[in-house]
Parts: sequence; structure tokens; C-alpha cells
Amino acid sequence: MKLEVTVAEIGEIIKSIQKEPEQLFEMIRTDIKESVGRYLTALMEAELTQFIGREPYERIMGNEKQRNGYYDRSFTIKNIGEVPVKVPRDRAGEYKTEILPRSKQYEAEISRDLGLLFLSGVSTRTLSMISERLIGRRISSTEISSANKELTEAVLKWQKRDLSKEEIKYLFIDGVNFHMRLAKSVEIVPVLVAIGVTQSGQKLVLSLQSGDKESALSWREFFKDLKLRGLEGRKVILGIMDGLPGLETVFREEFPQASTQRCQVHVARNVLAKVPKKLKDEVAADIRSIFYADNRIKADEYFTDFKQKWQNVIPSAVECLKRNIDSCLTFFNFPADEWISLRTTNIIERLNKEFRRRTRPMEILAGEQACYRILAFICIKMELHWRSNPVGRVRKNLPFFKELAHKNFTQKN
Repeated sequence: MKLEVTVAEIGEIIKSIQKEPEQLFEMIRTDIKESVGRYLTALMEAELTQFIGREPYERIMGNEKQRNGYYDRSFTIKNIGEVPVKVPRDRAGEYKTEILPRSKQYEAEISRDLGLLFLSGVSTRTLSMISERLIGRRISSTEISSANKELTEAVLKWQKRDLSKEEIKYLFIDGVNFHMRLAKSVEIVPVLVAIGVTQSGQKLVLSLQSGDKESALSWREFFKDLKLRGLEGRKVILGIMDGLPGLETVFREEFPQASTQRCQVHVARNVLAKVPKKLKDEVAADIRSIFYADNRIKADEYFTDFKQKWQNVIPSAVECLKRNIDSCLTFFNFPADEWISLRTTNIIERLNKEFRRRTRPMEILAGEQACYRILAFICIKMELHWRSNPVGRVRKNLPFFKELAHKNFTQKN
């Protein structure tokens, strides 16, 4: 049958497109979907012909296999949308097409994209709402959750990866809490985190592992797991941590050749908690003088002045700082260009902040595996960012630009 279109009809079509230009693109999309659907159907017909062993209407002695029409289904393809296809079948029901997976409603590439969008911060509910606009088919929250589970194996490999080739010299250690659904209840589950710094100054997230951050036994198992994965304990020379109970003791036992650096921010908070409000600013300034001294000798002098000044006024605060002062000043034993990174646990606190930012919209995580999937993705993103900001490589002000800025932008008297 020959299709004929008059000039007047073409003119009407053009006028309608001019009034609503989007109609043209919708027509193109529809035509592409139908063409792709016919192409997939033709491929499956050829596949069925190969399975049966003869062409339609061809008769071969001893071959009893018969075609049995089609059934309609749809399949969603990236950048094309939901495509209608006709799947051929045989009378015995033995033919199973390999072109369109029987249990899949969309191609694997879409599944991976949905997983990446979810890990990047888009909730399953939001993805479900926008999926029709994105890929041409509405995908339920349950389907998105199932797609995310395919990432579990990759996450497990990342968690258990070999560390023997990583020459780690510093360890930043901390724990962070998450609300997780375990069985039929919601529990607060701590996740222990370790960031390693290599000899070249690069930062790597070495481990994520659930465990009680207040328990020395949990930390011991955490460190043993790092060693079993290849971390050379004798090369670790410093651990940076806050005042979690038992952590410093266990670290020294597991890494006997390493020193410990207490986070100065945490120690300062503990000291100031024992100071009356009207004295806090003055005491805080004196603590900063100690922590940011030019060298260890100056720091010790400032600490002696601090004791003499405040011993009779706030003895509990002085005693608190005295207990922790040596661990707070360990960083002086290391290269000066690394001091800014070694004074505090800011590096790992920044990672924990990103963990909380990403998981806050979810409120409750659906178990350990769901938690690890999200956290592993965040860790990999952070490592990419850290590549341009290694420890000890603080960019100096170039004299040329400094002079130029002073000449052009400094207010003259």
C-alpha cells in the first residue's frame, strides 16, 4: 500500500509544528522508539529462527518445533526511552530470548546511572518521581533500591582491598554514628573510619567498619584488620585522634613504633568546658599561644606561663590541659610544612561531615550494606579531591603576585 500525502496536508503539518515546535521533537522521539522496537523484534525473530532451525513456513522432516505468535512487552533504553517490542515465542515455550533479558525492564546502563544518582544524593523517592522525565519510564523506589544492591560486590572489594602497596606513615582515626534499621528495630550504629597518609602526602580512606567507638576491643580488631589486609605497622609513625576512651592505648600497642597526636580542638574544648564564661576568651587565647607557638621550646614556655597564671583561678582546667599537653604537641617532631594538617583531626572530621550531609535526608539507613555503599562512594569522591591537596604541600604565595597585589590593591596612606 502506497501512502500519499498532498501538498495541502504537508502545509497543515508544518503550520501545526510552527505553532507548537515541541511536537516535532515528540514525533521524532516516537518514530525512533517505533523503529528501535521493530529492529529488536526483527532480531528476536532471527534468534527464534535459529532456535527452531528453519524459516517461517519452511518444512523439515523430523523438526516438530512450531512458532506461536508474539506477546507484547516494553524495554527502556538509555537516551531513547521506553520501546514497545513484540517478543516471538514457540509452541513448547522453550525459547528464551537473550536479546532482552526476561527479568529486566531496562538496560544495565540505566541501572548504573540510577545507582550513581542515588549515591550522589538523590533519594529513591525523588528518583522515582523524575525517572519518567529522565529515561522515559517511571521506575519505582523498590526497583531503584534493587539496582543499588548491584553495587554491593564492588563496595565489598573496595573495603577488603590489599593495602600492602600503600606506604602509610600517618593514620587519622575516628568514629561516626548512623541510625540503621537492623532486623525490625532502628539502632544507632557507630562506624569506625581510618584515613592513611602516604609517604608522598596523599590521603586515602583505608577502612570503614562497624564497631563500638567507645570500646578498646573494637579498635583493636579494627587495627588488626588493617594489618591483615597488608598495612605495614612498622611504617606507621603517627596516629592523629581525639580522646575516645582506650583508643590511644590500643593504638600504641598495635603500632609500637608510632607516636600519638591528640586533636588540639577537642582538648581545647575540654579545657574550656571547665572555665567560667567571663574567662573563656582570655583562656582560649592563651591556649592558642601554646598550640601555635613557633617551636616546642616556645610552646613549653607558654604552657609554664599558663600554669602560673591560672593555677589558683581554674585549677581543674589547668590539670585537664596538663594531662594532654604532651600528646597535643607531638606534631613538633615532624616536618614544619605538615604541622597545619597534623595538629587536629580536621581531615577526618571533614569526611565525617560529608557522611552526615549525604545521609541526613535519608534519616534511617537500611542496614550495614546500604550504609557502606553510600560511604564508599563518598570516600572515593573525597580521595579524588584530595589528590590536588596532599599533606605538607601547602602552596606558597608567589613573590611576583604578592608584589603585584600590594602595588595595585593596597590602600595608600
